[in-house]
Amino acid sequence: MKFYEYDAKKLFAKEGIPILEGHVVYSPEQAMEFASDMRSPVAIKSQVLVGGRGKAGGIKFADNPGEAYSIASALFGMNIKGEAVKHLLIEKKANIKKEIFMAISIDRIAKKPVIITSSEGGMDIEELAKTNPEKLNKFYVNPLEEFLPYEAREIGRKIGIGNELISSFGSIVWKLFKIFSKYDAYIAEINPLVLTEDGLIAADAKLEVENDSLFRHEDLVQLIEFKPKEFAFVKLEGDIGVVGNGAGLTLTGMDVIKYYGGNPATFLDIGGGASENTIEKALNMVLHYAPVKVIFLNILGGITRADDVARGVIDILKTSERKPKMVIRITGTNEKEGQRLLDEAGIPYETSMEKAAQRAVELSKSLRNN
Repeated sequence: MKFYEYDAKKLFAKEGIPILEGHVVYSPEQAMEFASDMRSPVAIKSQVLVGGRGKAGGIKFADNPGEAYSIASALFGMNIKGEAVKHLLIEKKANIKKEIFMAISIDRIAKKPVIITSSEGGMDIEELAKTNPEKLNKFYVNPLEEFLPYEAREIGRKIGIGNELISSFGSIVWKLFKIFSKYDAYIAEINPLVLTEDGLIAADAKLEVENDSLFRHEDLVQLIEFKPKEFAFVKLEGDIGVVGNGAGLTLTGMDVIKYYGGNPATFLDIGGGASENTIEKALNMVLHYAPVKVIFLNILGGITRADDVARGVIDILKTSERKPKMVIRITGTNEKEGQRLLDEAGIPYETSMEKAAQRAVELSKSLRNN
């Protein structure tokens, strides 16, 4: 479960980490209203669950309410890495003297939590990790021992935090680790942690929590009105949308696409026992993901019935305005009925995953070359 920045900040503030004054808005008019109330320049930040929004132009600054209205209007029309901007966070613009990076995650090789910090934070932290990895300090926490405040302060000293800030810096590190542990997170991050005239403040917040732990965290579910996703849907960099029933089959389909020289644009697992309506919803998501030029639907019917899949495909192709090429591999439970329905609708299909994947790659290449 990923948190929007404003939800993560609510939780950080609840645990004692300082944040900036801010409000969530759903229209340019609300942005203008809150900017007027704040009586100061504001930061206007797109709320999306993907990284890189700053470099994509999803964070802007406004000096007055009129400018806030214009900027908000433009941001509401943006699409950042396939995710539409539906709400914004309006915050007082901070007078930043210094930016610091702070993140906690799991090092799966070391099998320990790792606290990563740097005296240089901000949008270029990923580039810093590539070009100057020595500027990132890593501290591994023994999961069998308590992480203590003095250890958090030592982390600050190792990245050059001065004596005047070492106590507040250590306190934030310690509190962030407390959040990480308490809520079964697999990442908790502040980038940047900024130094202002008011001290250290979390100017951004990132939190991702294991879905399987949510039964222990009803407060989190209520905080963000969390609804479990119907599908496992991951957006990738290619142009072939891969859809399958089962994670293993979907991943295998992606591997075969890569083997024949193609590049997946999506991983979408519709799961077992998908209904006609589920198929329609899944395909509608992929159809409206702009990079997708070809859809590879890979169905091996077990609990999922091939005739339900066929009806879902036929219905969505009738109603959708966007019609990328589609290659279907369909076999298994009720396959003859499913194949008959596709034949009557004039929709081609394959029973071999390899042949279907190869055809999808050929279509993708031909569309790129035209």
